[in-house]
Amino acid sequence: MTTEQPFTWSDRFLLGHNTIDTTHAEFVECVGALLNARDAEIPGALDAFIHHAEAHFQQENDWLSAPDFPGGGECHIEEHEKVLNSAYDVREVVAQGRFDVARAYAQALVDWFPGHADYMDSALATWLVKRSHNGRPLVFRRMEAA
Repeated sequence: MTTEQPFTWSDRFLLGHNTIDTTHAEFVECVGALLNARDAEIPGALDAFIHHAEAHFQQENDWLSAPDFPGGGECHIEEHEKVLNSAYDVREVVAQGRFDVARAYAQALVDWFPGHADYMDSALATWLVKRSHNGRPLVFRRMEAA
């Protein structure tokens, strides 16, 4: 199955922290693969997404748990937990042959990710850059073709 509008990486998702941006590009790739997988490919694509998300979220959670992170990162960490717990639930349903649930989950991730990155991850990226370079992230985005 192929979606009408594939989920692909774009400069729109850049936050100005190389590690986060690289990890987010991998996230988009994993979600896109899940969204566009044929039925037989869905279990593997879902496992690949889960493997990525576990490492991705743990890396961010470690940063968010730093004692000097402003305001604490509990809400951000809770969002990560909800996404992962949902992935584990979807994996159980997929094992019963319900591939439509995996596609719906992938679409929910497409809808969730931009807001999460814009509001939660951008604050994390700003803090990380300030801590390491005493400045703000600098992002160069390509201009859209007219």
